[in-house]
Amino acid sequence: MLITFQSNATPNVLMLKDLASYLLAIVGKRLNTRGVITHGELPHVINRLETAISEDEKAAVEHDELHRSVHSGHHEHPAGLSQRAYPFLDMLREANKQNADIIWGL
Repeated sequence: MLITFQSNATPNVLMLKDLASYLLAIVGKRLNTRGVITHGELPHVINRLETAISEDEKAAVEHDELHRSVHSGHHEHPAGLSQRAYPFLDMLREANKQNADIIWGL
C-alpha cells in the first residue's frame, strides 16, 4: 500500500506503507488513518531524522570495514536509510522554511 504525504509547500511524497511507518516511528509519530506534523514540530522532527540517518551511515561504514572480503569491489550495497528518507527529509525541510504542515492518510 502507498502512503501519500502532502504539504502546501512541496509536491506530494509517495512511499510504501512499511517505510512510511518506519520513518514516522523514528520521528515519534504513528501511521494512523490520518496524521499531521505541524510546522511547530518540524525542527524537532528534522533533527531526529537527520540523527537517525547519520547513525545509519556510521553503522554502514563500520559494517563494511568489518566485512571486507577478497572480492571487496563486487558486493552490492543495499539502499541505506539516507537514500530512502531523503525525499521525506527534503519535504520536511521545505515545509519548515514555509511554515507549512505535513499531512498523510491511508
